[in-house]
Amino acid sequence: MDSAVFKRKLKAIDTSSLVDKVEKNLVEILQQKNLKVGDTIPKEIDLAETLGVSRTVIREALLRLRMMGLIESKKKKGSVITSPDLFGIMSKSMNPHILDQETLKEIFEIRLVLEIGMADFLFQRVTKEDIDELKQIVSKEPPVTDHHLFNIGHEVAFHGKLYEITGNETLKKFQKMLLPVFDYVHHSGLLGKQTELRNFVSHKGLVDVLEKGTPEKFRNSMRKHLENHFARLFE
Repeated sequence: MDSAVFKRKLKAIDTSSLVDKVEKNLVEILQQKNLKVGDTIPKEIDLAETLGVSRTVIREALLRLRMMGLIESKKKKGSVITSPDLFGIMSKSMNPHILDQETLKEIFEIRLVLEIGMADFLFQRVTKEDIDELKQIVSKEPPVTDHHLFNIGHEVAFHGKLYEITGNETLKKFQKMLLPVFDYVHHSGLLGKQTELRNFVSHKGLVDVLEKGTPEKFRNSMRKHLENHFARLFE
């Protein structure tokens, strides 16, 4: 490698490193100023002067913050603080075909934890109309679902309604991202072989508990509903 090429490569590395530092410093500055969503951030020229770097470097760092959803450009207002769409950003990389096997298994486990942990929210917020809708969803499932582990169509309809009942919009968005990964892992061979069903509780059984039972009983029933997934993880 001749010296000219080496210098060009070295400069690129240095610039990247500088932008990394400026990006971090910009976030710290915004925190120190106690800026809130909708507030205008300082102009490029002022940020460049404060941090002692060129406007080009500031521009690159601000572009990163825009890509992260932390700021956006407004007409006649400049750049303003925004509330990032966390799951919109995450969903771009939540592709089961590009994630490593350990990450896929851990995402699979996250969904199991969420399903069992939502019981108290469900019992606080469920209505008679919600129960009726769940019964309608279950009525469209073939009887074989009592002896079947996982069907993506049934899961989206039934569990999607459960997440909706919680009233937690963040949970609902997260669930939509998790289901494709859950389905992929289930069929990918990453887990142990599908075992014979044991202590399996169907969707219909879960509706019965939600209508007449308690949060504790629902947690136990959901755990049994997911029993065979746990068996495949731990065998």
